[in-house]
Amino acid sequence: MDIFELDKQYVAPTYARFPVNLVAGKGSVAIDNNGKDYIDLGAGIAVNIFGFCDEEWMAEVTTQLHTFQHTSNLYYTFPCAKLAEQLCKRTGLKKVFFSNSGAEANECAIKAARKYARDTKGEDYYTIVTLRDSFHGRTLTTLAATGQDAFHKDFLPLTDGFCHIEPTVEELRRIVDEKKVAAIMFELVRGEGGVLPLTKEFVAEMVKIAQERDILLIADEVQVGNGRSGKLYSFMNFDFLPDIVTTAKGLGGGLPIGATMLGAKVENTFAPGLNGSTFGGNPVACAGALNILSRIDDNLLAGVMDKSDYIFSTLQGAKGIESVTGMGLMIGIKTVKPAKEIAMKCIERGVLVLTAHDKVRLLPALNIPFDLLVKAIDVLKEVCAE
Repeated sequence: MDIFELDKQYVAPTYARFPVNLVAGKGSVAIDNNGKDYIDLGAGIAVNIFGFCDEEWMAEVTTQLHTFQHTSNLYYTFPCAKLAEQLCKRTGLKKVFFSNSGAEANECAIKAARKYARDTKGEDYYTIVTLRDSFHGRTLTTLAATGQDAFHKDFLPLTDGFCHIEPTVEELRRIVDEKKVAAIMFELVRGEGGVLPLTKEFVAEMVKIAQERDILLIADEVQVGNGRSGKLYSFMNFDFLPDIVTTAKGLGGGLPIGATMLGAKVENTFAPGLNGSTFGGNPVACAGALNILSRIDDNLLAGVMDKSDYIFSTLQGAKGIESVTGMGLMIGIKTVKPAKEIAMKCIERGVLVLTAHDKVRLLPALNIPFDLLVKAIDVLKEVCAE
C-alpha cells in the first residue's frame, strides 16, 4: 500500500492535499519521494519562517529535548517565562498566555475580552465584532468569529455573540451603536479570505472608535505576525497598540505554539483556574520560539521588504495576473486562470505555492535566498502567462 492509499484509508478526509509526498527538506527546498526538488513558497502555511531543518533552531530544540521535554503548568520553566518576557518587551504588551495553535490563542483572546467587558461594563457587553472574509480558527467559537459563511453552514449552531461587518467606518459605527460591544477582532491582512489588507484609514478610525467607547482591540497576528509583514507584528505598521494580540504559526518555527499577549487593560483579567492548557508553554516549543524571536531583527525585516518589493514589482501587471495584494511576504495573486490550476502547474515545474479563495498565495520563508525566490517567481510568472 503506497502513502496515497494509506492516507486515504486511515486519515480523516479533511484535507484536499496536493499529490506530492514530501520526504525531506532543507532551507527553502523540499524533496519528494522521487527525489524531485521543489522551491517552497508556502513555508508550511507561514510556519517554517526559517525554512526546513534550520540548524540554529534545531540546536535549541534538541538541547531542551535532552534536558526535559515537558512538565505541567503546575511548575515553572525557564523557556516559558523567558519567551513571555521577550514577547512583552518587544511589543509593549504585559502578559502572555501560551497554548498550541492560533485557534486556541484566539479562544483565549475572546475569553479575556468578554470577562473584561463583563467586569467593567456588565454582563450584556459580550458581542465581538469581526470582519467579513476574516478567518480566526476552526473551533466552534473561532468559527463563529470567522467572517465567512462557508465555514459556518455545516456546524450550526455556533457560539452566539459575534457580528461580521465589511471593513468600512460606516458599518463599524453602525454596529457599535446597535450592539453592546466587548471587542473588535481583526486581521490587518485577512489571509484565508484572500490576502486582503485593511486600509490605514479604516484602521485609524477603528482605533478612534474603540478608544471613544472603551472597546478592546484584538489583533489576530496568527499568520501575518512574526516578521512576515516587514515588522515583528503587523500592527507595528500602524500607529497603535492593540489591547490583545494573538499569534502562532511562525513563532514556533515548526513546533506547535500559540500565544495570547495581553495589554495593560486586560493583563490581570485571568485568575488561577480561569484558563489553562496541558501543552501550552511546552519547554521544547518555547525554546525553539525563543530562537526564532531572537533572529527576527532589523536586518531580516529589511530583507523581507526587499523580497516583497521584488515580488510586487515583478508580478503586478504581468500577463495572466489581474492583481497583487498583501503585505511583506504575505501575498495574494489574482490570476486569470483558476488559482488551483496555477498551483498544480507550479508543482509540475518544481515550485510549491498555496491558494486562498480565488488567489494564489505566497508565504515563503523569510530568509529564502534571493536567487531561489527569483527562480520561483519566474516559474509562477511563466505559468500565469500561458
